[in-house]
Amino acid sequence: MVTTTDENRERLRSAGLRITTPRLAVLTLLAQGGHHTVDELTDAVRARIGAVSTQAIYDVLAALVDSGLARLIEPAGSARRYEARVADNHHHLVCRDCGRIEDVDCAIGSAPCLVPSDHRGFQLDEAEVTWWGRCPSCVARSANGQRVAGLPEVAE
Repeated sequence: MVTTTDENRERLRSAGLRITTPRLAVLTLLAQGGHHTVDELTDAVRARIGAVSTQAIYDVLAALVDSGLARLIEPAGSARRYEARVADNHHHLVCRDCGRIEDVDCAIGSAPCLVPSDHRGFQLDEAEVTWWGRCPSCVARSANGQRVAGLPEVAE
């Protein structure tokens, strides 16, 4: 979902957000795809526009999430991550070894794609699904006898 600067300006405007250089930079980076940590985004924004505080990036991300332009992902044991893929119902695959995150489309399509046996009066509108496992690269490294990052050495 790569967008132009003008498209990102319009997205900010349509969401009722002021157009600022940090907001435009973060939205542009998120629109390039992937799942980014605050530190990754801060470094990338600084490379693009110069000095900007980490707090400013947190503030930008909060505004983007609140306005529906970004999504917060919180995989257990991992740093918070942000993505721009918000207009569909998708889930995530997370590698236990290297932390790689991949999007996977929901097999059902519309949200919520899972329904509990008893919703206890809640009006459901979303289900977050995260599948945990090992990515193809980590499986291949393990099969070749290479130590996989994040796993302890095992004595044979």
